Amino acid sequence: MTQRNESAPVLDVRDLTVHHGQLRALHGVSLSLPAGGVHAIIGANGAGKSTLMRTIAGLHRPTAGSVLLDGADVTALRPERRVAAGIALVPEARRLFASLTLEENLLVGQTSARPGPWTLDEVYALFGWMRERRSQRAAQLSGGEQQAVAIGRALVANPRVLLLDELSLGLAPVVVRQIYDLLPRLVDSGLSVLLVEQDVSQALRVASYAHCLLEGRITLAGHPAELTTQQIEAAYFGVGVSA
Repeated sequence: MTQRNESAPVLDVRDLTVHHGQLRALHGVSLSLPAGGVHAIIGANGAGKSTLMRTIAGLHRPTAGSVLLDGADVTALRPERRVAAGIALVPEARRLFASLTLEENLLVGQTSARPGPWTLDEVYALFGWMRERRSQRAAQLSGGEQQAVAIGRALVANPRVLLLDELSLGLAPVVVRQIYDLLPRLVDSGLSVLLVEQDVSQALRVASYAHCLLEGRITLAGHPAELTTQQIEAAYFGVGVSA
């Protein structure tokens, strides 16, 4: 059996370019996510953040570049094969099956699951309210509850890399904080996390490293503690930033 190089990134995105028709949504994006890392992608609407996440998950085919998981090229794999390999996406706006029950939505995540610690019981233990409401339809849940189910659905696939796209979208600040407070427990279970967030202060609070996207390019990258407000604003809005 090949031994994994623990110093190598668990996720390696190399020179990724993506087009939507004639529109270039990403241009030459590269980033590396280490094992146990929590990296944030920040940027304004239309910066290419969700396109990046969906491309890593296999929902968009890149024009150029590659996606590597534990050193293996997964660029050509279909989304379900990437789940089986160890990449799971919590999509923007949750995208649960409204007519299915809470538990049925969680079971969808087990379709291409890897072996690992995350089971239905573990998800129910993480979100204490879920077990007694497992027969409730997803459409009857609040936005925060739906977000928790979407996270649980991804967790039961036992991913190596968890992609979180706009976790705070449409949620009350207290709910957002509750969800983000779970991140250390997820990382302790062996996950590496790449998250997209428009709320810059929230993203920098939880991330060990941050990347700023502007018009499909990375304009700034670094440890949050080392990035100044002026640098972040310039990269976010494109003030004085060269390609």
